[in-house]
Amino acid sequence: MSTLTLVRHGQATPFEDDTDRLSPLGERQARVLGEFWRARGVSFTEVWCGTLVRQTRTYEIARDALGEALPNARFDERLSEYAADGILGHLAPRLAKESEAFGALMEASRTAMRGPERNRYFQRMLEALMAHWQTADDVPEGVESWSTFADRTRRVFGDILRAPGAARHVIVFTSGGVIGRAVQLALRAPDDAMLTLNWRVRNASLTTFTFSGPRLSLDEFNVTAHLPADLVTYR
Repeated sequence: MSTLTLVRHGQATPFEDDTDRLSPLGERQARVLGEFWRARGVSFTEVWCGTLVRQTRTYEIARDALGEALPNARFDERLSEYAADGILGHLAPRLAKESEAFGALMEASRTAMRGPERNRYFQRMLEALMAHWQTADDVPEGVESWSTFADRTRRVFGDILRAPGAARHVIVFTSGGVIGRAVQLALRAPDDAMLTLNWRVRNASLTTFTFSGPRLSLDEFNVTAHLPADLVTYR
């Protein structure tokens, strides 16, 4: 039996101009994760990683803390998150023109952006937008569709599970949407379960499966026991 552990990247910078980098807190989360593994003598046989900066930096910092027990990664863009910037930048304005209700959510999020409630209002808007994205018949040019995202994540997990070797211990550095998709696939849940799971995935959390061949079974979801309380974040 082999194990597959998915790591969500450390906290990024979603409300800044450059959203694809780790915040100082996110760097601390990645370091604490590597130190946790080192203290327990954890090792992995192979590493896969998405190609976003926040994913690769989480891997690099954890590897520096853990040492050679974390091998060189195989970088695969199929493990990158759905393209939220494109969805927010292109699909959201179109939906706001088509839906008065969504337009109100979008305006409320803008108004709250510099206040203490920005996360709450942004999340309300984002949940409505992503539900629309997942069921949209078409998306603007340059926006990755749900079907494309679903296909590439299904294929990359298939490739990971089918790679040669016995008693493998695979670690994957990725993002919340990809983790939600993996859990959805393992549970054979409907598509909208992916988004429900995605909203719950904490930064630098661990989601673990066992697998044998193509059979994937969920063991643990969204574990943050390795993080002190002041380092537990969702965004």
